[in-house]
Amino acid sequence: MAENETRALVERYLAAFNAGDSEAMLECLHEDVAHDINQGGREIGKEKFRWFNAEMSRHYDERLTDIVVMVAPGGVRAAAEFTVHGTYKATAEGLPTANGQSYSLPAGIFFEVDDGLISRVTTYYNLQDWIAQVKKAG
Repeated sequence: MAENETRALVERYLAAFNAGDSEAMLECLHEDVAHDINQGGREIGKEKFRWFNAEMSRHYDERLTDIVVMVAPGGVRAAAEFTVHGTYKATAEGLPTANGQSYSLPAGIFFEVDDGLISRVTTYYNLQDWIAQVKKAG
């Protein structure tokens, strides 16, 4: 896949995230997408990704800003760096109690592309920074 096509695919995925459009995000993904969850495990497949997005939407309202997309030569890999601005809506298991706290933190996603679709999504953010922010705001 050409670098400009990979960039457009990643930008479409991130725009769908910001629009809260899980179905549009899923359209960007390979059927057997590998999803590496921040400080968690790896899940395989669009259906697990769909479930993950639903859970995330239940607990958090997030928007990405300051997005920078970088694409490796050949277009097989890409990365996006951004700032996450969010609201913690409902308590997630093992995390502090939610009461509408706001947070803002840097984050990134690494992507792999295969057959014109995203085949790997690896997300990273500093969980301890997030916890400190929601505890302070709570």
